[in-house]
Amino acid sequence: MRVYTTAPLEDPRDARATFPALERAGYDGAFSFEAKHDPFLPLAVAAEHTTRLRLGTAVAIAFARNPMTLANLGWDLQALSGGRFLLGLGTQVRPHVERRFGAAWSRPVERMRELVRGIRAIWAAWEGRRPLRFEGAFYHHTLMIPAFDPGPNPFGPPPIYLGGVGPRMIEAAGEVADGFIAHPFATRRSLVAHVLPALGRGLARAGRRRADVDVVCATIVVTAEREEDLVPIRRAVKKQLAFYGSTPAYRPTLACEGYDALHPELNRLSKEGRWDDMTALVDDALLDAIAVVAPRREVAGRLRARLADLADAVSLTNNRAPDPTHWADVVADLRAAPA
Repeated sequence: MRVYTTAPLEDPRDARATFPALERAGYDGAFSFEAKHDPFLPLAVAAEHTTRLRLGTAVAIAFARNPMTLANLGWDLQALSGGRFLLGLGTQVRPHVERRFGAAWSRPVERMRELVRGIRAIWAAWEGRRPLRFEGAFYHHTLMIPAFDPGPNPFGPPPIYLGGVGPRMIEAAGEVADGFIAHPFATRRSLVAHVLPALGRGLARAGRRRADVDVVCATIVVTAEREEDLVPIRRAVKKQLAFYGSTPAYRPTLACEGYDALHPELNRLSKEGRWDDMTALVDDALLDAIAVVAPRREVAGRLRARLADLADAVSLTNNRAPDPTHWADVVADLRAAPA
């Protein structure tokens, strides 16, 4: 199984040390993400300090940009990294797109599908395969002159991955993306019941096969060397799960595990700012269903069992205890062929 993780960057200047450490630990790839800092700039630094590691965004907020800006970013990072870049895109939610980024929000599934096709149309023009003439409902790109055409990429266009939670966005990934990054608020049951069927519907609509889309399952890992160290980690993860569970988009996962009534209560408490009370409602059984909770020596086996026949790769999530740069043993176990 291929193994990815999210680089723990509190400061973008850490990229020059963190990404090489992840490469030495044996990861197949490492992701940046869009939070306090730009997700693309650290990868430009990482490209200069690594030689093998795949580098990707998981995720960059698509609607904060447009097909042309994303095409340029993807093209240049693919060249800088020697063909190791992966353009991972997600939507965020409407308040952030409109009020944080000051961007347009409407029909997000249709917009995302069109945005991906727009990026590919621009890349096709740069590759000399056809003139740029992309006219959609949301994006129009019909002008490309030699002064702004970088020409063919020596490593070819990078793959585009989509992250998604709702069934229609997952279907869109099956239609137009090279890969799909499944959200960590998932269980094996919800992946089987909701995620893979939605992906399959999108693939069928586009006349594609399951092998045409790389499925990466981000999975929360809870582990520690000593039992007393595990207590604060479990609580921190429960707090994170309570936050996710308060959002309507994640309700189907709860329903899959028999927690139908939990979302309305978490949602109500979140509006009152009662975060500790929310955390207390996430019991150990729900934690175990969503996260892999195990002694370190058992983590690889549990992950392999969780994702067997579902995922092409795993992205280890919430694993800063220990820091992911210190997980060489787990990564080696996951990458090895099962006994």
